[in-house]
Amino acid sequence: MARHLITSALPYINGIKHLGNMVGSMLPADVYSRYLRQRGHDVLYICATDEHGTPAELAAKEQGLPVDEFCAQAHDAQKAVYDGFALAFDYFGRSSSPQNVEITQHFARRLNENGFIEERAIRQVYSPADGRFLPDRYVEGTCPHCGYDKARGDQCENCTRVLDPTDLINPRSAISGSTDLEVRETKHLFLLQSKLQHEVEAWVSRHEADWPQLASSIARKWLNEGLHDRAITRDLDWGVPVPADTWPELAAEGKVFYVWFDAPIEYIGATKEWSDLDPENRDWKSWWYEADDTVRYTEFMAKDNVPFHTVMFPATELGVREPWKKVDYVKAFNWLTYYGGKFSTSQKRGVFTDQALDILPADYWRYFLIANAPESDDSSFTWEHFTATVNKDLADTLGNFVNRVLSFSKKRFGEEVPQGSAAGEAEAKLGEQIAELLAEYEAQMEALQFRKAAAALRALWSAGNSYLEEKAPWLEIKTDKDGAALTLRTAMNLIHLYAVVSEPFIPASAKVMREAFALSDDTATWVSPEEAKALAAVPAGTAFTVPPVLFAKLTDDDLAAYKERFGGQEA
Repeated sequence: MARHLITSALPYINGIKHLGNMVGSMLPADVYSRYLRQRGHDVLYICATDEHGTPAELAAKEQGLPVDEFCAQAHDAQKAVYDGFALAFDYFGRSSSPQNVEITQHFARRLNENGFIEERAIRQVYSPADGRFLPDRYVEGTCPHCGYDKARGDQCENCTRVLDPTDLINPRSAISGSTDLEVRETKHLFLLQSKLQHEVEAWVSRHEADWPQLASSIARKWLNEGLHDRAITRDLDWGVPVPADTWPELAAEGKVFYVWFDAPIEYIGATKEWSDLDPENRDWKSWWYEADDTVRYTEFMAKDNVPFHTVMFPATELGVREPWKKVDYVKAFNWLTYYGGKFSTSQKRGVFTDQALDILPADYWRYFLIANAPESDDSSFTWEHFTATVNKDLADTLGNFVNRVLSFSKKRFGEEVPQGSAAGEAEAKLGEQIAELLAEYEAQMEALQFRKAAAALRALWSAGNSYLEEKAPWLEIKTDKDGAALTLRTAMNLIHLYAVVSEPFIPASAKVMREAFALSDDTATWVSPEEAKALAAVPAGTAFTVPPVLFAKLTDDDLAAYKERFGGQEA
């Protein structure tokens, strides 16, 4: 089987992420990873917290903590939420790790040796009160376009205009609040992306036809506009230090690499973190170095991250002139909105992942988010849509099927799967239908079409309900007890099938369904369409239990409470 390397965009360290972040990268990567593992592939799913940059320093200052301590606490808090969502990372690392420092500095040295890094003098805001140069986000002031008085030196969050610190009216230091600011000359390192333009274009041309249109169109737009040389260092206390053996003057000034230079390298760094925990059995380089023919690499991200992963990081990898693995497939997502407006971490707009888990178990969210993933265009989260989906798909179609089959069989036949008569025409027809729907589900998962895969999974669940309604064992038992037993035995086999194939979407509920049956040799990781036809994985005589209700139906009172807590429309 193939080796699959999977990464999702690194969640930034500053704050718990909202549902849009979850569905835009980590959750679909987890669903795909779980599916591939079930199909027998060798999978490595890597992610990490992105810990450098000005927001981390500012957030630490706001909490009165040293930045390293703030990041350590925030990493643990985020990891706890991802564990709650049952994200099965093989490793969840930290971009501040020694491994990332080592590899980032190696990349920088190699780029410099190959003529792709240049030291340039630029003019930058300096704060005498703070005794330091201020990166763009360390300068705040009034936006010249909309008058918002908390605009940052890189962008106004209110009107979204891109800014330069010198554009701001009444600029002030975000550290001290001082308005005594100067513009001074300082030196920074620039990655000469312009020299790599043609190589990046050639590389993108070899891959873009296979990528989703969203990813390829964004990459092509950036290339058509031309790659510009980009500053890759900043004046910060927290970050990967510029190596003193190569740039002694800048190192003495405390320059660190820009977060967007070291963050993608952390995919490699986190893999080394994972490997270093068990070096005798884990080889990080086999996944990343000279691995083009042995590893298929898939990246998951929202559309704002696409340029960095399809243009900038490939430029870095190409420039080091070493055979580092580059992405094969970029799965890009549009935005999930909250009632048509943007989720916002800073403005606390929308549902955040820790809050979601306070309300309902992870499987409710996992299924809804993937079934409504913003693949072809933006999709909107509304509480009305969420409750309707939970009630229709999870509570009624799947949960009610499981409960009524097992409860009715226990009541009429006891706590073992009944034997009944031999399978007949209805069961043969059902087997063919299930095989066809399962093949469709597999095809959509292989194609990374998550909404279509969810629709195919929902159709599998619906097929069981249609069969049950057609056979109506609650009526059948009055005239044909063996026929009713056959119907229930067949339905129980469907439950087991659902448990196996639904695991990527709803792992906790799938485990409960599977454990309802006391099968001593239940080791199957997947069921092929051909195997599914027989519907015979759970033989007669198998003991079973009726599990608690899988999915509670959400009421009008629940809907009203959610809307009152979070707001029923964009804030």
